[in-house]
Amino acid sequence: MKRSSGVLMPISSLPSPYGIGTFGKAAYEFADFLKAAGQKYWQVLPLGPTSYGDSPYQSFSTFAGNPYFIDLDILIKEGLLTKKEVTAENWGTNPRYVDYGQIYISRFKVLRKAKERGYKAAEKEIAKFKKANPWVENYALFMSLKKHFDQISWQEWPEEDIRLHEKKAVAKYTKELAEDIEFFIFIQYLFFKQWTELKKYINKLGIEVIGDLPIYVALDSCDVWAEPEFFCLDEENYPVEVAGVPPDYFSADGQLWGNPCYDWKAMKADGYRWWIRRIGGCAKLYDVLRIDHFRGFDEYWAVPAGDKTAKNGKWKKGPGMELVGLLSKEYPNTEFIAEDLGQPSPTVVKLLKDSNWPGMKVLEFAFDSGEPNNYQPHTYDKNCICYTGTHDNATIMEWYKTAKKADKDYAKKYLGISRSEGFNWGMIRGGMSSVAMLFVAQIQDYLGLGKYNRINVPGTKSGNWQWRLLDGELTQELAKKMYDMALMYDRVEKEIPKKKSSKK
Repeated sequence: MKRSSGVLMPISSLPSPYGIGTFGKAAYEFADFLKAAGQKYWQVLPLGPTSYGDSPYQSFSTFAGNPYFIDLDILIKEGLLTKKEVTAENWGTNPRYVDYGQIYISRFKVLRKAKERGYKAAEKEIAKFKKANPWVENYALFMSLKKHFDQISWQEWPEEDIRLHEKKAVAKYTKELAEDIEFFIFIQYLFFKQWTELKKYINKLGIEVIGDLPIYVALDSCDVWAEPEFFCLDEENYPVEVAGVPPDYFSADGQLWGNPCYDWKAMKADGYRWWIRRIGGCAKLYDVLRIDHFRGFDEYWAVPAGDKTAKNGKWKKGPGMELVGLLSKEYPNTEFIAEDLGQPSPTVVKLLKDSNWPGMKVLEFAFDSGEPNNYQPHTYDKNCICYTGTHDNATIMEWYKTAKKADKDYAKKYLGISRSEGFNWGMIRGGMSSVAMLFVAQIQDYLGLGKYNRINVPGTKSGNWQWRLLDGELTQELAKKMYDMALMYDRVEKEIPKKKSSKK
């Protein structure tokens, strides 16, 4: 990874006339904007199908793609839909925020029409897609079963044999739900077809895609239902231990995430092939992979299932370098980023050093009333990624409005920010000028947007993952300003002027 910079913006945040960002025209235009702005990376959030709460970090599958991102205008051009059919649906009324409830109703309605018209013609291509993605048939069956059982969690399915993924029940429902299974396979085929074309375009511009991988998978997922042997479940496939983090200064009860913990002993006995397959799926989607909650590879907080808080959990040993080293070896062309935020233990610090993966630094954490910390730019080494803030943080300008006066004053003094420069641009300059090999800012920070423009507020269950860019917010002037700053701090290659040929 060369010294460079990038922008964090999820696909869902792109503008589009159909309620949520897609792999269509606006995505290609955003890639062009990044190129003009001298940016080398586009960081997106996980691209998987979202479940309850609309969080991309709680997906029905670690391999599948989100049907919401399939561009409908492309399907219209391909003759699978008509403009009239698409515009007749309600996609929400506020272009700034995604209305997930409305999109859920409208999106699947039009995609089913596309399947009716396109499946037969694409059968040969779909057969190749299924062969290249063996996970898709189990996933399509899982989603068809969720539809059959009114979307309840597989843990609550009333028929024990299919809940336990028994062969006879799988065969029975594969036959009974054949039409729905075809539909869910078809939309995965569309997703990967469109994403592959978009990513080719992005890469051709010299830009790489950074993806996110939640370290845990959701309990209500095809991953746990289809391969329960790799998770801490009892004989009836109910969780024994679930993930979280212990009580700390910010939370007296800790955080109870509820994801099933891995059975690391079983995974090791299988040669960690589940993880190798999982990273292989990500390697098809992304150039660089950020591993969320990297600490879980070293040790993880296991809470007894059924507990209401994370208080009674205990630290347990993870696979460490045995797995981390294997993943680096298996995927030498995929670069990794370790999300190591917080107060890492000495063993986590050692694992990060041994892995040679870059860790993360967040500027919004750097200015705690002048208290020394390793988020201040003068403490960085080159092998790290500096962020103004992640998707879980406030925008710079919201942080500025809500931070303590002492913290704001310290930030302005430390970075030498003037009123004429603007606080957001001063923070961006602080990250750009650091020695970190990669600097990433949210697009909201370049736009100077404040309250009501953040992507996620951790610990809240509604109102997240909704923010969207508006048409016209990205300008040539902004791209030029971003380019000039990246150039100033050697994060974009200087163009060498061509020599004039001498006349003889």
